[in-house]
Amino acid sequence: MLRENEVQFVHSRISRRARQAWTVPGFRSASLLSVAATTFGFGLGAQSVPVKHAPESLLEMSGQMRSLSQQVAPSVVQVLVSGYGLVESESGHPVSLLGREKSIGSGVIVDPEGYIVTNAHVIEGAVSIRVVVARMSRPDEAADDPDNLQTVDAKIIGVDQESDLAVLKIEGKGLHTLQFMNSDRLRQGDLVLAIGAPMGLRNSVSFGVVSSPDRSVANDNRKVYIQTDASINPGNSGGALVTMDGLLAGLNTFIVSQSGGNEGLGFAIPANTVRDVYRQLRKHGRVSRGEIGIYVQDITFVMAKGLSLARDHGVIVADVLPDGPAETSGLKRRDIILALDGQRIVSAGQLENHIYLRAAGDKLELRVLRGQDELMKIVPVVREREDKSNLLARLVHPEKNLISRLGILCIEIDKELAALIPGLRRDYGLIVAGKTAGGQSQFLDLQAGDIIDAVNNSPVALLDTFRSTLGELKAGDPVVLQIEREGRFQYLAFELDR
Repeated sequence: MLRENEVQFVHSRISRRARQAWTVPGFRSASLLSVAATTFGFGLGAQSVPVKHAPESLLEMSGQMRSLSQQVAPSVVQVLVSGYGLVESESGHPVSLLGREKSIGSGVIVDPEGYIVTNAHVIEGAVSIRVVVARMSRPDEAADDPDNLQTVDAKIIGVDQESDLAVLKIEGKGLHTLQFMNSDRLRQGDLVLAIGAPMGLRNSVSFGVVSSPDRSVANDNRKVYIQTDASINPGNSGGALVTMDGLLAGLNTFIVSQSGGNEGLGFAIPANTVRDVYRQLRKHGRVSRGEIGIYVQDITFVMAKGLSLARDHGVIVADVLPDGPAETSGLKRRDIILALDGQRIVSAGQLENHIYLRAAGDKLELRVLRGQDELMKIVPVVREREDKSNLLARLVHPEKNLISRLGILCIEIDKELAALIPGLRRDYGLIVAGKTAGGQSQFLDLQAGDIIDAVNNSPVALLDTFRSTLGELKAGDPVVLQIEREGRFQYLAFELDR
């Protein structure tokens, strides 16, 4: 619940329960007539007002906007997700419970053979994904005409949690697509359309401007977004932000709101980021990112005063990793980065975003300010290993990882995962990832991160082994799990309730 003056970051996603609770009040004809009479001055004894036609320029603009909407709308799909999500625990147990839920988001077709980009949070916990897509043969056909729609199954090609992007695939050929623009060319004040399924209302179009082409929204979120005042609401996530020439400028992702609805503060992932992640997920199923071995921060007035910097704004190098590309190229702490490859740098997030998109072996030209001197540094880019959160995300699938007899989700430990867990006593076992609502596990002292090593003295390393062992037991039989918690073995004993 929001307290007064709190600001809420809202992912543009809507659950079925929320949609069912959302109603539109009716209006009475008399009320409409009275408002019309008051506003336009007609009624008994009122003077007639001559009708003024809109200027031809406005009519032309309206026609162009309509044509643009018809052109791009078939490329934006509605994403229907059935899966698991977090539910509140009445017992107040510290482990989150999972329950079945349905949700709606949006997506954009970027390849005529059925590749779709959307937000990772739209498909989070998905067991099944279906996509509502337009099958149109003429440009004058309505994209929301039920006769022109079909619902098809979609599969996940890849998910990148760090960028909040995912790639889906549906069967199809010759589908309508949107082409990526170079989002570095986007400017404040550019006109844009936001297309998606807000509140579950598919193929909704809103109009606005680019409020900022490269906005950082929080200190703990270094990514850069496109800010727009085009109306974005829950359900728009994964939908398209489109320029006036019909190119994909970005993927609508979240809003900043005190009410939970649109307040003119919508944010989209820039097209250049979406394109890079899409290509990597499609080719490799994962994403690696460029780095040069530095940590940068935004300069504040207090920082500039305390460090006696030459300017009180911009981006400062706070750390240079030993033996990394930046140190080898001569970058130093307290250097102020002015430009990258000739483009002015104004924020740490902007710089990191550009470096992330570079391939291994690329060379960056950095213009830096050291004291009062401007210097040019050529720094090679390397590629870091896969982000750990992405590895875990690829390992978890609610249907595959569910141990229904106990109502828990478990992940098998393999060599890759074992390398991420310091102090692991054994290199096998099952990690508890969550609990389902209504399962016996919500009454047991199992916590997320616990590792199940054995059941009734029988070691378990595989999900199927755990399931079959439990399957041989009857309701009322004793179960003793040996678990590892925070580097310590302990037993958990209970009787099966079903």
